[in-house]
Amino acid sequence: MKKTLLALFLFIAANSFAQDASQVRLGLTAHPTFGFLKVENGKGNGLSTGFSYGLMSDFEFAENYSFATGLTVTTINGKGTILNYKPYSSMIAGANSEYDVKYKMQYLQIPLSIKLKTDEKDDMKWYGQFGLTTDFRIGAKEDVKSGSTTLADDVKATDNTKFFRAGMIIGGGLEYRLSGKTSLLGGLTYNNGLTNIAKNDQSVKNHYVALNIGVFF
Repeated sequence: MKKTLLALFLFIAANSFAQDASQVRLGLTAHPTFGFLKVENGKGNGLSTGFSYGLMSDFEFAENYSFATGLTVTTINGKGTILNYKPYSSMIAGANSEYDVKYKMQYLQIPLSIKLKTDEKDDMKWYGQFGLTTDFRIGAKEDVKSGSTTLADDVKATDNTKFFRAGMIIGGGLEYRLSGKTSLLGGLTYNNGLTNIAKNDQSVKNHYVALNIGVFF
């Protein structure tokens, strides 16, 4: 299923890039993210804020239909309680010990999505969006505690986390045209992590909700 979706979005992307340059829209985005974890051998512990910024682009391949992509630096933070979290489990005596872990992950993110828009009315267009993200780790840190004992505080975690992350996105929002081709964008996106981000036989997936804010030029 994942391979089929990726192939579909790549096919649409190839056709979109072949369109006339006048159908390409570029913009800048900067917005907060609210991340959380799903832990197979444990549980997630609430939301953690992060940030995303970079370039966004729409390739309009038909009226009110676009292939939306871009390049952003996206931080996904998340907290969880993990049973026997390696490699720190060897530091604490006793089996089935619980560890409070906070991941602070930073990715170079490339979305591959389809955006569907309504007709413009009063300078406004509503849109819906669905697709995938391909994320490449550019930074990873973690905090680890067991009870009142701090085992790691903002420690580099590249040895405990994976380089690649894939996510599925769904969202929607509003574009408001200021003048000509310049418009403001605001909306919400949910990014569901599809791949395990942890090594050492742990199973952890990170997800986030983004409050999308941007400007198309």
